[in-house]
Amino acid sequence: MSKPSWEHDGFMYFRDMKVCSVNTARPTLITWNGRDEYTGIYKTTAKGPIKLRKYQVAGDCIANRKVHGGLHKACYLFSTRHYPYWKKRYPDLDWQWGMFGENISLDDMDEEEMRIGDTYRIGNALVEVTMPREPCYKLGVRFGTQKILRDFIDFGYPGAYVRILENGEVRAGDVAELVEQSANPLSIRQFFTLLYQKEKTREWVQLALENPALPRYKRESLIKYK
Repeated sequence: MSKPSWEHDGFMYFRDMKVCSVNTARPTLITWNGRDEYTGIYKTTAKGPIKLRKYQVAGDCIANRKVHGGLHKACYLFSTRHYPYWKKRYPDLDWQWGMFGENISLDDMDEEEMRIGDTYRIGNALVEVTMPREPCYKLGVRFGTQKILRDFIDFGYPGAYVRILENGEVRAGDVAELVEQSANPLSIRQFFTLLYQKEKTREWVQLALENPALPRYKRESLIKYK
């Protein structure tokens, strides 16, 4: 996949990414394994700006705070460049921004280039990239089949969670500008691949262990592969 950057005279330049849509959800009742529960996977386009706060996007449904929201998963970004691939794979769905549960749908975001620990100014909020999204059964509920989980892992472009360094508002038409690139070169795509590898790439394991932007529990889970 092409990268939203280029090199000239020894300098690397990064294009700003455009915010195509900002998305939130109200609680939606679903039935899973015979049990009723709520989910916030059914995101829809917000009419105005969304407010990024320390632990979540204000007004967005977080049904299970053990796995969503919080310091390292306050907001979820997903790239609109992947939508054509998924539309062809699942053509019968009612497609709209927010289909993957993302709060911010970004034009031309590239998980191969985006590093864990990168900081971005999005709207007037400042965020730090923390980890890729790992799919769960609720994405399967959203897509009408649990097959999407395996497809999502195999595709390898999972979007990214961010930590909120400075609260702020984001609206469609804003840009995500790279403020500081992480000195640690571990990309979102590399770490996502690492999570599902049977034989772990040692170099990536070491980079993960040395990356302070990753949550501690994620780093500790990889120590045995060092």
